[in-house]
Amino acid sequence: MIEINPPKGTAVKAVILARVSSREQEEGYSIEAQKHRLIGYCQQRKLEILHIFEITESSTNGDRKKFTEMIEFAKKQKETIAIVADKIDRVQRSFKEYPVLDALIQEGKIELHFNTENYVIHKNSMSQERLMWSFGVIMAQSYVDNLRDNVKRSFDHKIRLGEYPSLAPLGYLNVRDSRGKSDIIPDANRAPYIRKLFSEYATGTRTLKELTKMAATWGLRTRQEKPLSKSSVHEILNNPFYYGVMRIRNEEHLHRYPPLIDKALFDQCRNIAKGYNKKPFQWGGKEFVFRGLLQCGVSGKTVTALEKTKQYKNGGTGRWVYLRCQCPDNPQKTLYIREEKILEQVEQAIRQLYIPKQTLEKVIAYVKETNVTERAFHQRQITELRKEQDRIRFKSDKLMDFLMDNLIGKEDYERRNTEFKQRLNEINIALSQHEKGNDTFKDTVLFLLDLSHSAIKLWEGSTVDEKRQLAGYLFENLTLKGATLCYTYKKPFCWFIACQKMEEWWDLLDSLRTQPKLRAAINLLVHHPPFKENL
Repeated sequence: MIEINPPKGTAVKAVILARVSSREQEEGYSIEAQKHRLIGYCQQRKLEILHIFEITESSTNGDRKKFTEMIEFAKKQKETIAIVADKIDRVQRSFKEYPVLDALIQEGKIELHFNTENYVIHKNSMSQERLMWSFGVIMAQSYVDNLRDNVKRSFDHKIRLGEYPSLAPLGYLNVRDSRGKSDIIPDANRAPYIRKLFSEYATGTRTLKELTKMAATWGLRTRQEKPLSKSSVHEILNNPFYYGVMRIRNEEHLHRYPPLIDKALFDQCRNIAKGYNKKPFQWGGKEFVFRGLLQCGVSGKTVTALEKTKQYKNGGTGRWVYLRCQCPDNPQKTLYIREEKILEQVEQAIRQLYIPKQTLEKVIAYVKETNVTERAFHQRQITELRKEQDRIRFKSDKLMDFLMDNLIGKEDYERRNTEFKQRLNEINIALSQHEKGNDTFKDTVLFLLDLSHSAIKLWEGSTVDEKRQLAGYLFENLTLKGATLCYTYKKPFCWFIACQKMEEWWDLLDSLRTQPKLRAAINLLVHHPPFKENL
């Protein structure tokens, strides 16, 4: 602790300003050393120290509360107060405080004493002295501007490299690698549940409220170990970081970290969210099979459900559910359709998905036999992707040489280099999918075949919630026109129904295996629904 021994009988009173920014404090810039020098300065100049203000804050950002507190302290004193600082940049690094300080100087309320520069600014200072003060502020401002430019260049460079300059979203961890460099890796504990959130929402049968409750039962919590809120779940489902894109200052850039989901699943969730925004769920607190699934073919709105109950004299209770929609012949008229009638039509549609056991066994055998071909396909794709990866890296190195030799401009370099990085990111994602996907296609197709074969059995033995999930998984464009249910099967179930001969099955399976667009149609279904356990 530094002791202050103020000289007696001094004419001028003083306050000491010892300031460091947060960054300077981290770098070891010492407030104690400043105090030691400034106390010696005051004793030498016979200045009576009234107070020492120790400030850890930026001189360019925010309200500078401590600095303002010091100014207010000086203004309350009856005598002229000397504000004693080590250097000009300890007091100010811009001109924003200049008018306030200059006004107080001209009123004789304060003087500015700068120890290192060895001069004093007071109301009678000569123009040359005031010029030196202004010049010192300019130099401090220049330092800050250069520092800001360096930070911005470093920030932009990190983004070009695909590095995220902030706290990673839930499901990832900020870590340091073996060289002490910051990195982001998937959180082994939370990442599986993040994937599950997207998978559940993509079925189209889950509301945000339901997902929030499900996340709580899984044990998915924030970094502060608090349960997720509904808004947190919404934020997760809208964050492109999980499929490989970071959003910074309302701009999107590819990042270099392992994605937790693919873009197709993210887009599926976005499309569902848009649909909910236009046609929000009704009766969200009750369990109805068609809650959120059915649209009215006349009004285009979500079909809502109405429950009617009746208490019988013998103590029993009757329950009926009606679906409310508009009449096709008279749009102004509201119809109430018994839910059982629509359930019968769904059941009939599900029966059409049934694959006879003998056919199913032959198709499954073909899938397993041709899995060798599937593995060879993945290996060919991996080889081609790695070749392309090497070509792009070579071009990227040459592009840097062209820039250094002034053969291309900086804008052209950055544009081309960004294109290369985007393609490399796409290749890395594709490689990851192929390297882990040798058995993915086989397992997915076998599951979908088994589901098609067993769908009616699952339907008949399922709960209301499971029926809703199954209907959302098998059908799309569920529309009610009066008492008639209109629908289409999701892919590939519509293709299964079209196969009548074994040759058609072989052609379909070969197409699913080799054509990227058809493979994409079943990739979303890799995320198995809860009733997989019942197969």
